[in-house]
Amino acid sequence: MSLLVPLYVHPAEDPGAWHRLITRAARTYAVVLNPANGPGRAPDPAFVKAAEALRAAGARLLGYLDTDYGAREHAEITADLRRHQEWYAVDGCFLDQVPAAPDALPDCRRLVRSARRLGASTVVLNPGVHPAPGYARLADLTVTFEGPWSRYVSDFSRPSWTERLPPDRLCHLVYGVPEPLVPLAMRTAQERGAGVCGPVTGEPPNPWSGLTPALTEGDS
Repeated sequence: MSLLVPLYVHPAEDPGAWHRLITRAARTYAVVLNPANGPGRAPDPAFVKAAEALRAAGARLLGYLDTDYGAREHAEITADLRRHQEWYAVDGCFLDQVPAAPDALPDCRRLVRSARRLGASTVVLNPGVHPAPGYARLADLTVTFEGPWSRYVSDFSRPSWTERLPPDRLCHLVYGVPEPLVPLAMRTAQERGAGVCGPVTGEPPNPWSGLTPALTEGDS
């Protein structure tokens, strides 16, 4: 099982977390870069340096792009993708707040095609819930759960269409996991068909600002 890490804390604010992530980059599916709810208005030198170190360590980099549940114009989103590519040399994109309803699928399909044409080799969709099945066919990875451990344990149901997908196409992002239960959270995600996960002990507004213990699992 690999880990998707949206480590949104600024490298200058918590350099230790970034260093630990860089040293364990091989354990990640990808790292999501999010300097300013997107690429920002100008390159951030701290993120440029962190991106270079992560690439050198073998990490796949994804630029954070907010779709605002389909409300943002495609031109704004693709412009953000170009900035991510130019400034941070990302490999692909993490499309956040993606709609989940069937009627929004054609619009999402057009957006993903635009991202592919711009050179995004990896596209991750994050509706945070199980969307209509067609969404998963658009993306390399779809986040079908994002929420607290308490809800993951008590209120998770898996639609039958997910059973037909390879595990490496599905991701569960779970926060608020008690540290002793991180290994259990990883096993639970695997049992529920998600080959990529991101269990963290942190809480909102930035649960992933602390490096997940899952990255250090098995270290001596």
